[in-house]
Amino acid sequence: MGVDRQRPQPGTRPTTPGQAWAVLRAGNARFMADARDRPHRDTTIRQRLAHKQSPFAVLFGCADSRVGAEIIFDQGLGDLFVARTAGHVVDVSVLGSIEFGIAELGIPLVVVLGHDSCGAVGATMAAARSGVMPPGFLRDIVERVTPSLVAARRRHPDPTVDEVEHEHIGQTVGLLAERSVLISRRIAQGRLAIVGVQYALTEGEARLTHVVGDVGQTPLDDR
Repeated sequence: MGVDRQRPQPGTRPTTPGQAWAVLRAGNARFMADARDRPHRDTTIRQRLAHKQSPFAVLFGCADSRVGAEIIFDQGLGDLFVARTAGHVVDVSVLGSIEFGIAELGIPLVVVLGHDSCGAVGATMAAARSGVMPPGFLRDIVERVTPSLVAARRRHPDPTVDEVEHEHIGQTVGLLAERSVLISRRIAQGRLAIVGVQYALTEGEARLTHVVGDVGQTPLDDR
């Protein structure tokens, strides 16, 4: 089924993974073209949302200041349920937050949002080259990204930051599906999908890189 066919009617909340991805894809296209609608940001929406929220997608992304989910997908208040960590690393709080969005809010799509020039990936690669781990809790970030660096090296003898980030997005997508019984069950039922997206800071494009489930589109490549 094509993405256009899955697009919900204007003004309705997406209820399937394909519909949710179609809305986000269209929003990113508007953002790239500098033709943003800036939806759901007025006083009426704010007052209505004070009583109930109905977001249609979970956005789990990197905490980088240049990667604001609502902005790059041209969404507004109440549209996205967002969790962010440096390098989009997963811990129990992240899993609990995502499961809350799925179980309590009925969200049909989880988006793992990575990007180029990721500082967490860069720090991990620097630690691997030097053999010196960073101090404090930054070490925890590096430790959680390191499996993605190891996996990237199986494909590329000397991977670039971009190639490691691509791998890290895929590893994160797989981790969510593997660690959470709720997520894996909903995917098997066709009620949920996870997509991995790599955001290009300069171009503004959110490119689909990984899919678990069905969103009506396949990744553009498989590095």
